[in-house]
Amino acid sequence: MSDENLGAIAWLDLTVENAQQTRDFYQQVVGWHAQSVDMDGYQDYAMAPTKTGEPVAGICHARGANADLPAMWLPYFLVNNVEQAAADVKALGGVLCTQIKTMGNDRFVVIKDPAGAACALYQQGSS
Repeated sequence: MSDENLGAIAWLDLTVENAQQTRDFYQQVVGWHAQSVDMDGYQDYAMAPTKTGEPVAGICHARGANADLPAMWLPYFLVNNVEQAAADVKALGGVLCTQIKTMGNDRFVVIKDPAGAACALYQQGSS
């Protein structure tokens, strides 16, 4: 990843108890279109601004890999090295809310900054 992308928002996630109801809400209110994502027994949703657009956000059920995520919009900020970023979080008074997780070739960790605001740090992998 080039340094010009560091810190950019790579993704937004919303983890909730009823993802279908929340999906329908954002489809109606914002105009997003949903793409179902199979989660091995249930569906989460990748949300795109148009029918043919690239997804920009996820609306997920609070279960499985997402069971420990807070029910709020969670931005994923790009970092070069998620391990180093996680170490920096702890050294600077922040808290790791999850372990570092893997999704495909990518890795992320949910954190809280010293003020208590949550976000995720996201390292893109190589194909």
